[in-house]
Amino acid sequence: MTERLLIDGPAGRIDIAIDTPADSPRGVAVIAHPHPLFGGTLDNKVAQALARCFVELGYAAVRSNFRGVGATEGEHDNGEGETDDIEHVARWAMQRYGATAPVLAGFSFGAYVQTRVAKRILPERMALVGVPNGSVTAGRTYASEAVPADTIVIHGELDETVPLANVLDWARPQELPVVLVPGADHFFHRRLHIIRSIIKGAWRN
Repeated sequence: MTERLLIDGPAGRIDIAIDTPADSPRGVAVIAHPHPLFGGTLDNKVAQALARCFVELGYAAVRSNFRGVGATEGEHDNGEGETDDIEHVARWAMQRYGATAPVLAGFSFGAYVQTRVAKRILPERMALVGVPNGSVTAGRTYASEAVPADTIVIHGELDETVPLANVLDWARPQELPVVLVPGADHFFHRRLHIIRSIIKGAWRN
């Protein structure tokens, strides 16, 4: 069963969901959901798929709602306060589970936030889906940060929110491979199992 908690954060309470494996966790994975102003919550299907994947890999999977979503207090802060909050959640989770470094995972806006968090906490590894970069839909613009060389980056061939060319522009100077899922849109409808398969296949046991 999923454990639900409220913890104190930089701007008030943070709403958290935790899933754990049957045995003692090998570490902790912190997962960030898509844009809260466009319906993103910790219950997003891609965020849930990431959590399930990391539980299957033996990690405690921690999802948190961004500011103004669910029971999380505060207001949307365009990635600034959200970065503070995910860093706070990661440090809290590391202490709770005795981890020396977190896995950082995220989808869409959550992936962007995790690139920023990784500048503050050196992650064990990262897994990012639909990384926004450059101009995307709804007039938004992102400048995602560089990430460690072993980061798993997954993108949909038919992503209508973040054009494939944008994520390649971000990945190219880093010499960072991007795993392309043929026929997948931004939300990976009917292809969530492929995300799990890619990450589990690439993970070091």
